[in-house]
Amino acid sequence: MVVLSLASTTFVLNHWRPIASLLTLLTLLSGCGGKQVVVEGNFPKPLIEPLPITLGVAYPPAFANHEFFDEAKGRKESDWLVKTGAAQVEFWNIMLGGMFDQVVVLTSDEQLHKWEDKLDAVLVPVVDDLQYTIPLYTNVKVYEVWMRYRFRLVQASDIHDHEDGSLTYHPSQHIAEWTLTAYGKTPTAFLKSDEDAVNQAAVVALRDAGANFATSFGRVPEVAAWLDAAVEDAL
Repeated sequence: MVVLSLASTTFVLNHWRPIASLLTLLTLLSGCGGKQVVVEGNFPKPLIEPLPITLGVAYPPAFANHEFFDEAKGRKESDWLVKTGAAQVEFWNIMLGGMFDQVVVLTSDEQLHKWEDKLDAVLVPVVDDLQYTIPLYTNVKVYEVWMRYRFRLVQASDIHDHEDGSLTYHPSQHIAEWTLTAYGKTPTAFLKSDEDAVNQAAVVALRDAGANFATSFGRVPEVAAWLDAAVEDAL
């Protein structure tokens, strides 16, 4: 599975590895009665005319396994672990699949080499930040989730393989880079628990991210220039 590390100036793609910290967090939560949300939702395919583009998508492990941990600040509060990774991948697969003629989720080095000459570009999404509020913190009966994404559009030819099987590209070697924010909220009156409320707010935030992506994608100047050239080549 493709892996991109954000810890250095060079992005490394390799096979996914389990995140040890997850086990630590789960142990911590089980010991202190914390609350855990694994975000799940229904994500319809966008009803838009797909662009004549073959797009590769590489989900970094921090994206595909994305989670947010918030430690309790007092005795009356609970630790929270909000896991959005699986929902992120499911949502963006559906969203991008509706926007482009063909989307290839790059799951191995071999697959990248197989598709390299057929891909118009590779999209690399990152969750830069996730924040949430619940009534305990705000005294307002509304649950809110806010996310900030960073997207990079990269030429497949700028991804290089090494003898150990890893793939790298330098962050300066991209077609375009841009950020996008998303917001979702859910009133408590319609939900049975805090966990349900946070889940629904996260689902609304994902749908908001998709709507923002669809309307702003072609407005990013570097994306617009690339898109014009790619569509012209496809015609």
